[in-house]
Parts: sequence; structure tokens; C-alpha cells
Amino acid sequence: MSSGRTGAYISVILAMMFWGFTFVLYKYANESFRPVSIIFLRLFISIFFLFGFALLLNRLKRIRKTDWKWLLLLSLFEPFFYFLGEVNGMTLVTPTVGAVIISTIPLIVPFAAYYFYRERLTLLNQIGLVVSFAGVLMVVFTRNEGLSADARGILLMCVAVVSAVGYTMVVKKLIDHYNPITITAYQSLCGLVMFLPLFLILEVPRLQTISVSTPSLLALLYLGVIGSGICFILLTIAIRELGASRANIFANLVPVVAAILSFLLLKESMPLLKIAGILVVIAGLFMSQIGEIRLKKAPGKDAFKHPPYA
Repeated sequence: MSSGRTGAYISVILAMMFWGFTFVLYKYANESFRPVSIIFLRLFISIFFLFGFALLLNRLKRIRKTDWKWLLLLSLFEPFFYFLGEVNGMTLVTPTVGAVIISTIPLIVPFAAYYFYRERLTLLNQIGLVVSFAGVLMVVFTRNEGLSADARGILLMCVAVVSAVGYTMVVKKLIDHYNPITITAYQSLCGLVMFLPLFLILEVPRLQTISVSTPSLLALLYLGVIGSGICFILLTIAIRELGASRANIFANLVPVVAAILSFLLLKESMPLLKIAGILVVIAGLFMSQIGEIRLKKAPGKDAFKHPPYA
């Protein structure tokens, strides 16, 4: 194995592990900051890294006037609706439940792509969706058939999933003309502008009265600097060497890392049913994405993937 590919594997594993941390750190950030503040400040911090990275490598492209409508729609899906669903949902569900629900995004995308673009839908896609959906049910339901998490939280996490799928359908309009770092940087900037009115109205009057703890501040910095900045750089390195399909298989690590950290740091209960559900979800994801790798893709289409948890 070449040193370049070895470095790519290390990069993608680190990225997915770091993203696994974000689901736990939401809980720490929420001790001092409300959801809209977490989103706005996270985007504000990450923009410096995204634009800095793009300018440093001379990868930032100018957006054509005809494409701004697609970029604004893209930003509406993600980060606006995606983060509203995810961050608010994470206040009501455990990190493990949140990570497992979000991890189903790559499973649903092929079905949406088939509906909107008539892209090929493999048998493994269909089996993987059924298997992973069964795993999600095992995670969110207890043995006595009750929900293991707040129903509102589960619904909000599903809003994030639907928003991510919408993002992936719209990004197809842009991916042939712009590199992923350009799209992500500009959509984060547009998302920051969209969140600005909510931040000014709902959060600014309250900021002077809150007591910010050190763990909350460090968690927020982590979400912005590493979760939305460095992780994207690591994923970009991996995609360049391995391709988007192979790199995204490692997203299966995210719910595992989130579950382990939740158990160790937050003392989240981890019954055998939930552990089995996590493994079933990962098995379904793996089956689905292996099917994606076996498909022959048109040149330039390999980047048509949802950047997980970006």
C-alpha cells in the first residue's frame, strides 16, 4: 500500500472518529448555549477554516450568477434546516440515537436519486435500507415496545435526514461546475446569513445573562474548528486518494464512536438490544455502499455524495 493511500485511510478514520465526538459534545455545548447559538457560532468559526483552506490551495471558485438560486436552495436544506433539526433534536435524544438516525442518510440518498434522476437502484441498496431500518427500530425502541428517546427528538433528527437528502439532490446541479470545498464554504456562509436574524432576535438579548462553562466553550470550539473545519479537510484528502464511495464507507464508524463515548462520558445505558441495533444499522450501511462501489460511474460523478455531518 502506498504512503499516499495509507495517509488517506488514516485521514478518513480520524475524520469519522472526530465526527463521532460531535454528537457527545452537543450535550456539553447545550449546557450553556441554546441550539440557535450553537449553530450560528459553529458556522461562524468554521467559515474561517473553510475559506482559508480553499484560498490556501487556490481552490475557491467564483459562483456564477445563474447558480446562486441553486446555492441558496442548497443552503436552505443544509445547513439551515439540517442543523435546526439536528441540533434541536440532539437536545432531546441521546448521542447514540442521534448518530444512528443521521447515519441512515447514505441509505436514503439512492432512492431519492432514483426518483428525481432515475439513477440506478441496486438490490443491495434496497436490502441495505431494510436491514438498517430494522436496526434503527432496535435502537429507538425498548423491549417493552416503548420509545427509548423523546418522539419529538426522533422527529427532529428525521427532519435533518430529509434535509440532507434534499441537499444531495440539489448539489447535483452544482457539482459539475464547482469543487466540494467551494460549495461547502459558500453554503456555510449563506447558512450563517440565514441564521443571523434568528440569532439576533432570539439569542443576543440572552447572551449577557448566560454563564458560559469551560466545557461548553471547548465543545463549541471543537464543533466549529474540528467538526466543520478540520474533518472536512481530512475527508477531502481521503476522497482525493480513495474516491467518494470508498471514503464514505468509513462513515459507519460514526455511530460506533458516538455510542462508545456516550457510554463512557455520559453514562448512557447500553443494553444488548441497542448494541445489536447499532451493528445491524452498520451492516445495512455497508451492504448499501458496497453496492455503490460496484457501480460504474460516469467521469466526474464520484463526488456526488453527501459530506457526512459537515
